[in-house]
Amino acid sequence: MQKKLKLAVIALCYTPLLHAQSDSIGQRGAVLSESAFTFTEAQLGEDDDMSQNVTIVNSNSNIYASEVGYLFSPMRFRYRAFDQKFNDIYINGVPMNDIESGQFRYSVVGGLNQQTRNMEFSLPFESNNFAMPSMGGANNYNFRPAAMPTGHRLTLSGANRNYTLRGMYTFNSGLNSKGWAFSGNVTYRWANEGYVEGTFYNSLSYFLGVQKVFGDGAHSLSLVTWGNPTERASQGAGTDEMYWLANDRYYNPYWGYQNGKKRNSRIVTDFAPTALLTWDWKIDDETKLTTSLMGKYSMYKSTKLNYNNADNPHPNYWKNMPSSYYDVWDETDATNRTEQCLADWNTAYDYWTSSKANRQINWDRLYYSNRQVSAQGADAMYYIQAKHNDALTVSLASTLNKQLSKNSQLNLGIIASTNKGMHYQTMEDLLGATTYHNINTYALGTYDRNADEIQYDLNNRNGVVREGDRFGYDYNLLVNNGKIWSSYSENFGIMHYTIAAKLGYTSMQRDGRMRNGMAANNSYGKSKTAQFLDGGFKLGTSFNLGRGNTLTFGAGYEHRAPQARNAFASPEINNDFVLNLKNERVFSTEIGYQLQTSWLHANINAYYSYLTNVTDWQNFYFDDINSFSYVSLTGMKKEYYGVEAGLKFKVTSAFDIKLIGTISDAKIKNNAHVRYMNSTSALYTDEIVYNKGMRDSGTPLTAASLGLSYHSGGWYLDLSCNYYDRIYLSYSPCYRYESTLNARQEAVGDIYDNEGNVRASALEQAQGHGGFMLDGSIGRSIYLKRGSLSINLMVTNILNNQNLCTGGYEQSRSDYTSSGNIRAYRFSKNPMKFYAYGTNGMLNITYRF
Repeated sequence: MQKKLKLAVIALCYTPLLHAQSDSIGQRGAVLSESAFTFTEAQLGEDDDMSQNVTIVNSNSNIYASEVGYLFSPMRFRYRAFDQKFNDIYINGVPMNDIESGQFRYSVVGGLNQQTRNMEFSLPFESNNFAMPSMGGANNYNFRPAAMPTGHRLTLSGANRNYTLRGMYTFNSGLNSKGWAFSGNVTYRWANEGYVEGTFYNSLSYFLGVQKVFGDGAHSLSLVTWGNPTERASQGAGTDEMYWLANDRYYNPYWGYQNGKKRNSRIVTDFAPTALLTWDWKIDDETKLTTSLMGKYSMYKSTKLNYNNADNPHPNYWKNMPSSYYDVWDETDATNRTEQCLADWNTAYDYWTSSKANRQINWDRLYYSNRQVSAQGADAMYYIQAKHNDALTVSLASTLNKQLSKNSQLNLGIIASTNKGMHYQTMEDLLGATTYHNINTYALGTYDRNADEIQYDLNNRNGVVREGDRFGYDYNLLVNNGKIWSSYSENFGIMHYTIAAKLGYTSMQRDGRMRNGMAANNSYGKSKTAQFLDGGFKLGTSFNLGRGNTLTFGAGYEHRAPQARNAFASPEINNDFVLNLKNERVFSTEIGYQLQTSWLHANINAYYSYLTNVTDWQNFYFDDINSFSYVSLTGMKKEYYGVEAGLKFKVTSAFDIKLIGTISDAKIKNNAHVRYMNSTSALYTDEIVYNKGMRDSGTPLTAASLGLSYHSGGWYLDLSCNYYDRIYLSYSPCYRYESTLNARQEAVGDIYDNEGNVRASALEQAQGHGGFMLDGSIGRSIYLKRGSLSINLMVTNILNNQNLCTGGYEQSRSDYTSSGNIRAYRFSKNPMKFYAYGTNGMLNITYRF
């Protein structure tokens, strides 16, 4: 299922008054305008499992880039539809993106709203002093205590979003006469039940920092540590049929009643304590060396209800749907449109709609069933498993900034990181049962009960699994990388240009902790080591044409090492690398124009990016074969292109009108090679997947906004009408395998035309519904004898449009049985979807002193 993390800290894109890392030691961060307190991680949903967003935050003067991240966040908008791995996040110059996946999970800094306001940012072709930006730009957060606004800040919030209550206290001492600065923050966020029924939220965030400036300020050491231990319950996707039956766009199948109380089966526990030591050395007035050492131990666990030799216990299982009995799509389907089929449809409909408990998990029944089989000495029929993705990361970064002259600057940097990713599964809850054995029950239909192939760990045959024990899989991914980079910037007449380059090395290896029976000689211990050299260069230019007119151009090319998460063919089973694993090759370019006058500010940019050797990897339960399937796609080509524009019209000194919008595309250009292994067999299958033309999912490819803003006399009033369209859902590769298309031709026909070509209608990608959303906020700043008081109310989706789809995925199952008979239930017509929250809001009260 597609999981989503949002951008708590993208709030920063609204406030251009932040100081860069290159500022002098001890400088205090700029005091933000009070409009900034409207940006909260509850609005942006940053605590979902993985961010889909690219954190592009402005070049200050780019109206589109400075507004789009926050403005379109309720629809999980991604800048240029880029994956988050193409946006680099740094803290004090140290890279923070996950080494295995390239992603940055914003829950790592969740609740630290004040600490993450002080940042340096760079669009894809802009100059900066901390990195060569990626295709989606780069951000560098300044966590030095001396750079944070001095004083106390207390915030209380109430909301009807992911959490309902929040309390936050921040203290920054500033730099005292003895050269010391201290900083601290504590934030607590809580919901007994969030916006979606059956969810809860419980999170404590902390930040502690100390900095010492030595002597005349030439040297400074800062040590900061932070963390965000969080426990929260998740929401599941649903089909439109489910939402209709429940009469609720936010129907959540993950919970049910146990002894009359709600219990969620999908609980996420997330904690990544981090420590960062930074040494700043001001060598002279033109030269500065910054060196940072970061250590992080992240612990991420997500639970799931599973079953063994039993019926699927999930209430949204397709066989529980009324449409599994009666074909609601095809009037010519005589087999599945009989009177008995209609009677069965009505029976299922009545059951679903008669009681809320009937469409939720029946925990009491699961406990009863487990106790019955345990009395007979059998394994648990139902249990809660927990998937763990832990990691120990150490990174070192050192950057030299040299002002060569009044108009030129040189930056040199080196980065080294090592990561041990620990991936394993544990038994969370046996649900009243007493035993479970560590064997592959999916393979029992293929292999004998005593066969080696059904053993998850031949080193511990038929191991008994108790609560807390590891089972199923257990392996580590060992990744090391290093990089050197440099950039040179110069003002040359009317032109400013930046040239940047980097060269890197990456190695990756799997270390299996269980000897899987499907790969007895290729699963336990360390694999071979895959090694990659990568690098690239960029050129960014801007031409000042006078009278507020500026023309910009940028181009870049790079080789990117594949991500470790995509590098192994079936990591839960064996040590095999993906076939033909290569560096991604990325070409990107853009051209832009800006006009800035006293009353009008406008930007327009056109961009194009082309990627080759793209690799993707997926792991999902394939119902058709009653097996997990490990799927790697290689040799893909992708392109991203579009036009984006922004306009700010100043009607009066207090009243602005803003227009921003984009029309873009992000799609695969060729049919890829697919190799897959199923958990019931140790054999690979190679074939072609017809995924040409599939779009990147989970983000509107067309978006526009009209905004009205009034700021005067301490009052802040903002209203925006936003439009979203062309929202694609994540496509199912197995639905487009060549073998699947042939089977579909046999079963239903109309897949190939008379010339043997696949019809476009057979490959059409599912989409979600777009439309309009109206958002607004009102706030007031009041200056007191001591300090100031800020009150702000934000309301999102004022008109309560609950038809806006924020993402989802196609189901990976066929509309026909293995024998070729047409099912009444049409998986191709029932993608899983998420919908944007209806009317929701947050009230913030902040006291600063």
